[in-house]
Amino acid sequence: MTSLFPDFFRAIVTDIMLILLLSVMATPKYKSKSVYVFATAIVLAANIGVNYYFYRTENYTAVFYVDLVMLLVIGVALKPLFTDKVMQWCFNYITILNIYIAVVFLSYIWADVFPRPMYGNSYVRLILFSMIIVVFRKQVSKLYRTVLDYWHIYILPAVSLFACFLSYLFGGDIRDRLSENYIPLMLLILLGLSVYISIIHSLKTITKQYAMREENQKMQAEREYLQLAAGNMSRRLELMEEVSAQNSRAAHDRRHFNNVLLELLEQEKIGEATALLQSQNQMTQKISRVYCENPAVNAAVCHYAALAEQAGISTETQLDIPRELTVDSLEFSMVVSNLLENAIQACGRITDGTRLYLRFTCKGVGRLLLEMENPCGSDTSLDGNGYPLAGQEDHGIGSKSVIAFAKKYDGELIYNIENGVFRVRLLV
Repeated sequence: MTSLFPDFFRAIVTDIMLILLLSVMATPKYKSKSVYVFATAIVLAANIGVNYYFYRTENYTAVFYVDLVMLLVIGVALKPLFTDKVMQWCFNYITILNIYIAVVFLSYIWADVFPRPMYGNSYVRLILFSMIIVVFRKQVSKLYRTVLDYWHIYILPAVSLFACFLSYLFGGDIRDRLSENYIPLMLLILLGLSVYISIIHSLKTITKQYAMREENQKMQAEREYLQLAAGNMSRRLELMEEVSAQNSRAAHDRRHFNNVLLELLEQEKIGEATALLQSQNQMTQKISRVYCENPAVNAAVCHYAALAEQAGISTETQLDIPRELTVDSLEFSMVVSNLLENAIQACGRITDGTRLYLRFTCKGVGRLLLEMENPCGSDTSLDGNGYPLAGQEDHGIGSKSVIAFAKKYDGELIYNIENGVFRVRLLV
């Protein structure tokens, strides 16, 4: 048994280093290391058990062939322990086979460098595998796992290199084949090194392209948000100008009203003054309706409720929106404006005699729960994300603004179309 120890030691070193290399190249599925320790133990036991007879007879050619077959079997058996896609996994395993053959050849050639050649083979394998693992882990691993595509292209040179290696190793005693083909195998190793350096460079290039594409998408999203913000600011200014104009008109009318009332009182025309006050009170209630406590939202609802009334659309509102909100009041008023405008435009597109109405409810219960409902045409639809199709005239930039608002405040936004009724719910 003592005479077999160098063979067992070499097998243990080789198998453990191959498993470590695989775990660095591939992405483990399980966090528990015990799973992979158990798998390594099974591989070691199987390898030593199968090769025990060949170690005793010193038939290292058979050992090499059996190891290749076992590596192929292990490649299939260990796949469920890793999350890599099939093509990337195949590339990983063919690469490991290429590394294994190169290390076997170099360890055979350089074994005599050490004082005890019987262990020199194992030492060379330990050193070479360790160097490859460290380099891969520090220089390649991160970008290697970032790329998810193109592995079917990278497999071609890896398979070709593997086939070239096998052509020089089959057909006789493995030690004779290694000695006789010293120069071709060294050239193949250099060729393989250049091939994998090219692949790594390609991976870096692809990673940069991914990063640039993500950055472009981010910039595009920022541009769209700026456009939304600019549009919202424009609508805010229009709304504020309209509210200011209403206040100016109201102040002007109050000044004239006060002058008339004062004149009537000075002339002691009490009856006429009383009638004037009653008339003004009725007009104020009609014109200055209060839908909610929040001024910005109330101004928006007043504006679009008037537009809906002019368009013959019945408006039903039930709002419980406090003066102070947990979100920006002007931004929320723009959301309300967009939803009301979309609803009015949707009603304007209906020509089949359907009753036109707009139902708007909003309650403040710690968070704001908003719901807008209106009839819609048969051409109204939602995209794959459940949002109104951007190509529709009444759900373009306004809907994007609502979506951006919901994302900004981590809200829940749900659109629904059922039986010709369009409904949107927003919780922020």
